Amino acid sequence: MRANIIKIGNSQGIRIPKTILRQCDIQNEVDIEIKGKIIMLKPFHKKAREGWTEAFKLMKKNKEDKLLINDDLDLQMENWKW
Repeated sequence: MRANIIKIGNSQGIRIPKTILRQCDIQNEVDIEIKGKIIMLKPFHKKAREGWTEAFKLMKKNKEDKLLINDDLDLQMENWKW
C-alpha cells in the first residue's frame, strides 16, 4: 500500500486506515523502530503493573511510602472468637 506524507504542524506523518489499525491491534500508541531506512510500527500495549517496581523504589527513596490507612487488622482480630 502506498501513502502520502502529510504535514502535521511542524512535523510530517501518514494517515493509516482504520481497517489496518484494527488488523494490527493498534489502539492509541505504537512502538517505532528504525532498521536501516525502514520505519517499523508495532502495537504498544502497556503491561499491567509495568513500572511499579521503579515507582515504589522512588517512593521509598523520597520517603513517600507511608500507609494512608492504619494497618491494625491483626490487632482488631485478637478479640474475635472463631
